[in-house]
Amino acid sequence: MMTGSGNAVLRGLWNAQPALPASCLYDRRGSLLFDEITRLPEYYPARRETEILQAAGRRIVAASAATTLVELGSGTSAKTRLLLDALPVGSTYVPVDVSAEMLAATAENLAIAYPDLTITAVEADFTDARVSLPAATGRRLVAFLGSTIGNFDDHARAAFLSRLADTLSPGDTLLLGTDLVKDTGRLTAAYNDQAGVTADFNRNVVEVLRSRYGAVGLYADDFDHVACWNPAAHRVEMKLRARRTVDAQFPSVRRRWRLPAGGDLLTEISVKFTPSMVDAEVTAAGFTPVDVWTDPAGDFQLTLCRL
Repeated sequence: MMTGSGNAVLRGLWNAQPALPASCLYDRRGSLLFDEITRLPEYYPARRETEILQAAGRRIVAASAATTLVELGSGTSAKTRLLLDALPVGSTYVPVDVSAEMLAATAENLAIAYPDLTITAVEADFTDARVSLPAATGRRLVAFLGSTIGNFDDHARAAFLSRLADTLSPGDTLLLGTDLVKDTGRLTAAYNDQAGVTADFNRNVVEVLRSRYGAVGLYADDFDHVACWNPAAHRVEMKLRARRTVDAQFPSVRRRWRLPAGGDLLTEISVKFTPSMVDAEVTAAGFTPVDVWTDPAGDFQLTLCRL
């Protein structure tokens, strides 16, 4: 039987504009596909963020004075190693991810690479309001990288940041990665790679609906990948567009879902920011910006905030 949180995930399917939370993209295969996307020539955000972490990772960790690193949406934790390398001996790493398989594989690899690191994996959707972070002695640094914060709309983003501030203790820090506004051609190209990896990543949400939520009558080949810029909302929107009328059943919630040919299912939004937007939003949530780093091209920003 589906849990209440599962029902909440699916609820958006029956909206006037059908939509799913971006967490549905990230089963183990989705996480691996996204890791592949980060190495594509069109996908600049991962390279730019890595450049910043390579240049400033040790300064970031030193400024945080943290002995526990919490990563929200950890995935393969590839870039995170640039922060782990700077943590004091005997520190703790808390990867939080929706994919149990990915967490297990990542924890196993990191345990070999960092034998003195305590790894406390948390299988959870970090967007769920009921998720709590494990207690820690000393200060915590919460890393929210990859501009994943852009997957929230304005209201949800404010609520998430406020909820995170309520979870942390005075002196804890947040490292927030944000993709900055730039030429729309470059923005949309990052979600429409020539190799088609992003299209596979997007259509993988169909397999997640089948395996995780018991959908019957859904097939990845029934959808085209679409990614476009929405100037009014300041964001890239990634969608699945039905090639034919889709008629599916979700037995666990006893509901039928239909999408007409040409209809869109919104699978992800990616809001782009200005530095002033970032400063205003973290301040409104109760954080104090401590320092800001950008790559030489000015494409991406990391902001360290203290509670």
